[in-house]
Amino acid sequence: MRYAQGGGLTPERQRFREGIRFEAGQRFERGEKTAAIARELRVSERSVERWRHAWRHGGMGGLASSGAAKLPKVSDGQFAALEAELARGPAAHGWEDQRWKKEVWPQVEL
Repeated sequence: MRYAQGGGLTPERQRFREGIRFEAGQRFERGEKTAAIARELRVSERSVERWRHAWRHGGMGGLASSGAAKLPKVSDGQFAALEAELARGPAAHGWEDQRWKKEVWPQVEL
């Protein structure tokens, strides 16, 4: 799976996973077993156990998404500049042919 820049899930995927946790929370309220919840929601039992723990300590609010795990290390502008430089190709950066070589990477000012 490829993650968005900076790692973690996209906002859409975060909302989807949050919905699964909320569904699990409703099942916790009904007293359903961990194994049954995991099987029907197609997640691991360990995930359901973690969610149940969060639900016991924080209710349905404890199952809410906490947002992105961390902020991106590269700004959108820097990422766009990097893509533009890569699109220019290796020859534009002093390489003999159109192959990037792993010995020494050229320094690009972003």
